[in-house]
Amino acid sequence: MSRIEQASRTRVQLAATVVGAVFLLVGIAGFIPGLTTNYDTMEFAGHHSEALLLGLFQVSILHNIVHLAFGVAGLALARSVRGAYLYLVGGGVVYLVLWLYGLLIGHDSAANFVPLNAADNWLHLVLGVGMIGLGLALGKRDLPGRART
Repeated sequence: MSRIEQASRTRVQLAATVVGAVFLLVGIAGFIPGLTTNYDTMEFAGHHSEALLLGLFQVSILHNIVHLAFGVAGLALARSVRGAYLYLVGGGVVYLVLWLYGLLIGHDSAANFVPLNAADNWLHLVLGVGMIGLGLALGKRDLPGRART
């Protein structure tokens, strides 16, 4: 990307790029022993995976792949203002749904296929609210046809 392209990127695009890059890094980190404790217990999916990213967040191969895919989607959608806005707001909604799902299912049930633990649930709440907030605050200013404040 040239300096001209970088300079023409809006704040909502930059925010989506940063969020996407963080998800990509988290997805990669989930596959690195040491950053992920109990790495040898990681399973493809399900609550039986005892692997913990940073010793706190329960992960599985599927969970890491979802983070990688979400990161790639963020980087791709950040190429346009509308895509960046939709990524942040839509992704935030997805994370709020995941937060509710994590609260409603038993952590030891077969329905916990991602897997999720209490730390994941609270992180999903923060991510959901943060992404929606970024999308709305920055998109209001950056989306074509919106009032500039």
